[in-house]
Order: sequence, then C-alpha cells, then structure tokens
Amino acid sequence: NSNGTLDTTFTTGATGANNWVNSVALQPDGKVIIGGIFTAYNGTTANYIARLNDNGSLDTSFVTGTGFTAAVQWVTAPDDGSVALGASVKMGYFAQHAMDLLDGDHTVFKSLEASFPQAGQGSLRALAGCFGFSGDDVEKRCRVLSGGEKARLVMAKMLYDPPNFLVLDEPTNHLDMQTKEMLIKALAQYEGTMLFVSHDRHFLAALSNRVLELTPDGIHQYGGGYTEYVERTGHEAPGLLS
Repeated sequence: NSNGTLDTTFTTGATGANNWVNSVALQPDGKVIIGGIFTAYNGTTANYIARLNDNGSLDTSFVTGTGFTAAVQWVTAPDDGSVALGASVKMGYFAQHAMDLLDGDHTVFKSLEASFPQAGQGSLRALAGCFGFSGDDVEKRCRVLSGGEKARLVMAKMLYDPPNFLVLDEPTNHLDMQTKEMLIKALAQYEGTMLFVSHDRHFLAALSNRVLELTPDGIHQYGGGYTEYVERTGHEAPGLLS
C-alpha cells in the first residue's frame, strides 16, 4: 500500500500446507521482496524468496536444496566438474540434515566416544559441557534429543579437532537463542576460514567479513561483513531477524 503496509494473502493447493513469512524488504527500485518458509502437506520444507509484482502476483523462487544450500554443496560434493583443495586444507562440513546421521541408540557421551576413541573421558566430558551437555545430559540417547541438541552435538564433534576450513549450511536452524549465542561465540574464536549459508541476520552480522550474493545475473561479491553489505546495497537480505 502507499502507506508502506502490505496486504498479503497466500493460497496453496495442498491441504495442510503452510506459508510462514520471515521478512519483508523494500528494494531500491520500489519492489517488495518477501522471504519465508513453505511447509508442504508431507512435512517437506523449503525457504523461498518472492517478488511482489504491480498486479499483485508473486514471482517465487524456492532456494533450499536448489539455491543457497546447493551453493555450498558444490564445494563439498559437486554434481559436475571438480573441486581441488590445497594439500594442507582440512575441510569440515555441517549440513542441514547432519543430525539425521547420529546413531539414535548412542548416548551423547557414547556418540562422542565413538568419534574420538583415543580421547580421555575427562576431555570428552569437558567438550560436552562446552556445548551445553552437563551432568546427566551426557547420558541422553540421541533419539530423544531435540533438534537444537542434535545440532550442538554435531557441532561439538566438528570442533573438537577443528578443520582449518569450515563449510556451514544453515548452522543456526533448530537452535534456541542461548545456544545460538554460544555457537557464535565459539565460531568467533575460530582461526580458520568459514564459508556459510544462513538466513539469520544476527549470525551473518556477527561473523561475516565478505558477502557473496547469488543473483540471476551471477555472483556479486562485497567486501566487508553483512552490515557493510546492507549499507552498500540499501536493503536487507530476506531472512530471520534474530
């Protein structure tokens, strides 16, 4: 509307489907950009970015799995061509669905022990504590962990013997605010190189020092972090505010 408000109606052809709007941004050309999450009737989810046209219709792009996530997958497992890593580069990859690979019958401690059989119990318990698993929490079986707890366990495994190149695909998904801040603090002390995809603006602003914007015209590179990116482009990227 002329007063800056937005009247929006979403319709879907499938019973049980849901649309969640995370952000609405006004582009310099006056176009309205909407970002959010679509959940289909079968539980499948996808992030989307939509442009509101003058006639009220939406041009929508679903980006999870075929957009930003695929961009980091090109680095870890390209569909075509090859990726060459330097002889001294050790890469760690945190995928959106890495939590599904945890053995549900293992406890938190057993899962860590299986990954690092040579490590002492004291160091593994200290590691678990650093990622929020203290006391009896280390005896929880992986099958009963929440999404955030699983993400913390996977990240603990990755950072115990940290690689010097981290590739992170939506690392803050499923995390509560306290755990997210803990992760940001841990990654801020990381001395290697990170390549990450995130729709969380707080995460982006806290950790990024270079931005790659994927557009239909190709990749645009911006020096400086996410805050500088916003200042230079004049708009926020669709995503989560916090």
